[in-house]
Amino acid sequence: MGQNKEIYIYGLSGHGKVVADIAIACGYTIAGWIDDGDNTAPNWDTFIQTHTSATIALGIGNNTTRSTLMQKIVQMGFHLPPLAHPSAIISPSVIVKQGTVVMPLCVINADAKIGKGVIINSASLIEHDCIIEDYVHISPNVALAGGVRIGQKTHVGIASAIIQNITIGENSIIGAGSVVIHDIASNSTAVGVPCKPISS
Repeated sequence: MGQNKEIYIYGLSGHGKVVADIAIACGYTIAGWIDDGDNTAPNWDTFIQTHTSATIALGIGNNTTRSTLMQKIVQMGFHLPPLAHPSAIISPSVIVKQGTVVMPLCVINADAKIGKGVIINSASLIEHDCIIEDYVHISPNVALAGGVRIGQKTHVGIASAIIQNITIGENSIIGAGSVVIHDIASNSTAVGVPCKPISS
């Protein structure tokens, strides 16, 4: 992916380390790191004093922070390619937009649409015709049946399962291990088996 095979990783967290491993598996060389809260790496303001173009991957797990940073980086003309680990199985009909990271052992089936800056975490299943909007985080071992729609900036907790044709609104949190059998409104926190809102 991409013509410049050097990439900078924005974020020194554990998530950033995983994104770096995926970038390497995709054929990139890690040219350096950027972090606004760790003085072992240059922060963004320092980085742009010496770089006017670069390929960057976001190692930022927080959806809101990732959204803000990605919009700033794109507006300044930097390149954020989608990254997919070679072990992921992605149908040729799937759309994956810029800045999205698909981690090892994921399966994304026919005609799914994955937005910008999305995290599809390890061993998750995204079935046919799902729509994952921008800046969503799908945690490890999540299973989405066909036709599910996840609104922007929503976080779906580890090992959750969502039955077919469910809509989960934007800016919501689905707790770990939940089984979602009804639509969930925007700005909700919902947990359990079956999954029910506990706040909105």
